[in-house]
Amino acid sequence: MDDIQSLREALRQSPNNIPLKILLAEALIKSALFDEAELQMKEVLAIQHEHLRANILLARIFFLQKKYSAALVILEGLVERVDSNPEILLLYAKALFKEGAKEQARTYYQRALKINSSYVDEEMDNEFRLRQYEKNVGNNEDEEDFDDEDDSIQNFEKPSINFTHVGGMQYVKEQIGLKIINPLKFADLYKAYDKKIGGGILLYGPPGCGKTYIAKATAGEINANFINVSIHDVFDMWLGSSEQKLHAFFETARKNAPCVLFFDEIDALGANRNDMKNHAGKHVINQFLSELDGVASNNDGVLVLGATNVPWHLDPAFRRPNRFDRIIFVPPPDVESRKSILEILLQKKPVNSIDYATLAKKTADYSGADLKALIDICVEDKLKESFSSGIPTPIATKDLVKALDKHKPTAVKEWFQAAKNYALYANDTGLYDDIAKYLNLK
Repeated sequence: MDDIQSLREALRQSPNNIPLKILLAEALIKSALFDEAELQMKEVLAIQHEHLRANILLARIFFLQKKYSAALVILEGLVERVDSNPEILLLYAKALFKEGAKEQARTYYQRALKINSSYVDEEMDNEFRLRQYEKNVGNNEDEEDFDDEDDSIQNFEKPSINFTHVGGMQYVKEQIGLKIINPLKFADLYKAYDKKIGGGILLYGPPGCGKTYIAKATAGEINANFINVSIHDVFDMWLGSSEQKLHAFFETARKNAPCVLFFDEIDALGANRNDMKNHAGKHVINQFLSELDGVASNNDGVLVLGATNVPWHLDPAFRRPNRFDRIIFVPPPDVESRKSILEILLQKKPVNSIDYATLAKKTADYSGADLKALIDICVEDKLKESFSSGIPTPIATKDLVKALDKHKPTAVKEWFQAAKNYALYANDTGLYDDIAKYLNLK
């Protein structure tokens, strides 16, 4: 209440201050003082009729006052104006739900979640998940329809890159060679020992250091198909659908073996079940483990790669034999790797005697993504120079050095600060030995 009183006093000094009115209204809503909050927002809208935040807050006030029709009048206009704001879509869905328009509510609720999966409403989530579950259980026809779509998965491709396109990462390439490339290269030997071709590798390390790129290059190296799966491709608001989608990706990989099935941000799909309150999330993990084990299907020729920035969040069950039994640390590029990455990134661009060795030394702590961003900045500057003449001006070393001032390393240092704690205090199994070695902790 002290905050509210302070805001009221400030408004007495500046009665038409719209940001102050917004802050006061938000504080009043938290304290359930809806009438005064409504008055403040109406005063704002009298000054600026189209003010987005004031309209959203007034709609929320009406909703909290159970004036659902009044809320819908505002929200319908907002949805027409701004169709990608998850806050508006969620509030609109909730108001529709309260007014009995449940099919419309479900549509807008799903749109809100697709834009931002954190906009979850417990009441609608329970209602729609339950209904979808009741619809799907025992309905074999629905399952057949879903399976028919397996071959139309959009993430399916045949990569045109291989290890020659990957700068540095020699150790990572060698480990992938042992686990994935050699089994295909010497298939007869593996068959003689009744050793199946397949299995999983988990790549972990700071963001932007090439985990996705190396996965795609692996598929190109063995001329295999490649399926890139992200959390958004699997998670669905309907109970049971996430498991079906996950199964569909594995089935597509099995039908098109040899195939590299790559899961980006795998920690989101395989988070530690002990940390979960959500039963639906546990079902997805159990499905994932079942697919990796090949309980109901043959995974021969399905090569599973996962990437994560936070291996400490992954469920330990994923690290058992025949699942992700090879775990590889992907560090930031060292000086030689940075030199190689810069050479590859500048390969098809007009350049003029670049001193790659000097640039590599100046870019300590830069990830592969940072180096790409650096070159993009440099290219934009050179384009501006070339507009007047219409002739491309070659990129020189000094241009890239100048671009260094505009782009500093992003998340590498922050990642190692977090990783250091795990390497020091949560490394009983030796999982983080590579981090400890990289940081000279051993």
